[in-house]
Amino acid sequence: MTLGLPSRGASLHDLVRKGLPFEYLERIASFLQVQQGFISKAICIVPSTLARRAKAGRFNSVESDRVVTLVPVFEEALSLFENDVAAVTEWMSSPVRGLGSKCPIDMLGTRVEMKAVFDLIDRLERGVLV
Repeated sequence: MTLGLPSRGASLHDLVRKGLPFEYLERIASFLQVQQGFISKAICIVPSTLARRAKAGRFNSVESDRVVTLVPVFEEALSLFENDVAAVTEWMSSPVRGLGSKCPIDMLGTRVEMKAVFDLIDRLERGVLV
């Protein structure tokens, strides 16, 4: 996924601490061909806060961290579904037995839940039944 984010290091740290520009949410939504609300749900931002961030043009550092950690989840899901964006979007929005019948998109608000999504993707890529 080419979003123009530094992949690591001081540049990424500084960008997150300062607050990501709102345009990154727009880039992710555009790439995945979903509404911004789909992404904001994944990073646990309610519509009123999202509207304020759009107006300000920047996320705070906590929200920025969530955006940055969201990107690898989608990259892994894209790998699992052989770059089929529609399949990723459908899977992320559907209850998954391996996640206790929760939707992956609903499990990205905390690192613990996000790890569960990563672990499930890993098991699916290895062909381990869930």
